[in-house]
Amino acid sequence: MNTILETERLILREFSPDDAAQLHELNADPEVIRYTGDSAFHSVQEARKFLENYQDYHLNGFGRWAVLSKEYGEFLGWCGLKLNEEQMIDIGFRFHQKHWGRGYATEAALACLRYGFKKLHFEEIIGRAAKANPASIKVLEKLGMHYWKSAPCHGILDASYFKVNRESFLNLHFQK
Repeated sequence: MNTILETERLILREFSPDDAAQLHELNADPEVIRYTGDSAFHSVQEARKFLENYQDYHLNGFGRWAVLSKEYGEFLGWCGLKLNEEQMIDIGFRFHQKHWGRGYATEAALACLRYGFKKLHFEEIIGRAAKANPASIKVLEKLGMHYWKSAPCHGILDASYFKVNRESFLNLHFQK
């Protein structure tokens, strides 16, 4: 598999069609997708087809990546960057409920932002979360992102948009 990033506890790698069962299971949890505006995959085959047709890596050189535990190799969820419909770079994350509250989303997203700013030389990255989802908003704030605006997002009528620029992020998190 094509490993993109490693953190102290995590490996982030490109998805493959072999991740279909894990992705299907993740999105089958109504609490996981509660604030996303997404629907669950109807089957493992539908998830496999999605992964087989996922073009972000080829089109943009980045995308959403599978997040695995370094210790056990367990699929925890996903995190990564995306060129969204507004032509902005967006950080996103989604983890199995049993892994919530362990800091994985923050750890993975920090690594993704660092990658986006240092390796891909992005000037700004945004994050979006439903206002009713305080846990995701807290992660975005921990990343050093600042509230920018409210707007609909993927069928969620009341979403908060956050953003951070390269200089601010690197000064805050990575002065090394």
